[in-house]
Amino acid sequence: MSDGGEPGEAIEGLLKLMARLRDPRHGCPWDREQTFRSIAPFTIEEAYEVADAVEGGKPEKLCDELGDLLFQVVFHSRMAEEKGWFDFAAVARGIREKLIRRHPHVFESTGRAADPGQLSRIWEEQKARERAQAAAVMPDGDHSVLADVPRALPGLTRAAKLGRRAARAGFDWESASQVRDKVLEELGEIDEALASREETRSGERQSRGAAHPDGVAEELGDLLFAVANWSLHLSIDPEEALRAANAKFERRFRRMEALAAAQGARLQALDAAQWDALWRQAKREA
Repeated sequence: MSDGGEPGEAIEGLLKLMARLRDPRHGCPWDREQTFRSIAPFTIEEAYEVADAVEGGKPEKLCDELGDLLFQVVFHSRMAEEKGWFDFAAVARGIREKLIRRHPHVFESTGRAADPGQLSRIWEEQKARERAQAAAVMPDGDHSVLADVPRALPGLTRAAKLGRRAARAGFDWESASQVRDKVLEELGEIDEALASREETRSGERQSRGAAHPDGVAEELGDLLFAVANWSLHLSIDPEEALRAANAKFERRFRRMEALAAAQGARLQALDAAQWDALWRQAKREA
């Protein structure tokens, strides 16, 4: 619920506060010594906390976390202003102009249909044009279809984004069943890498590549990448699916802990059969 204040007034107050915190003489020592690199991990963390608040369904918590994320934007903008690069106003103007460009169905009399599927294509087409224009201005820049996919994204999210970019260029499987076959192929390659590793360790054969533990890690990475792309073909966001699986596991494990405590049992003392019985009960109840 609004407190009655004007957005512009609230933003101005936050910007002045940030300037005060970064003041060379009278600011906060911690805030003054921060850099873009040192603050970036906090920015990522705050974005995840917003997502967590959304999943929790608590408006007050979401409001608080959005404030923390906004502060990160203000912090970066202030450091940029100090270097003479840009300020918060430039950030706000830039995103406003970008959103207008990417919503021609709202701000232009294009007559284009506006169902969600078509809007997604319009959005991606506009982003592609913007990347092409940026490449034309900077001929030595990255002209790849995969340009500007952030390396700091979570692995599954980035794998899905890379897969979508490649698919738009025509590099993709024709069906979900083909991706499933690729998943099975990658599972087989992991088995081969593990077998080679064991042979090397036992001294039966010396080999390179997959025999090294890094070879197993490489094959496991290929499997995860294939699973991420299989998710796309099934119209499932792999990161969201994994987050849901994490939440389910946590919920069930916590229930196992409660069941064990009710029985006066120490988790570390349970045998495999007892763990299995608790897990089965937790699955039924949670």
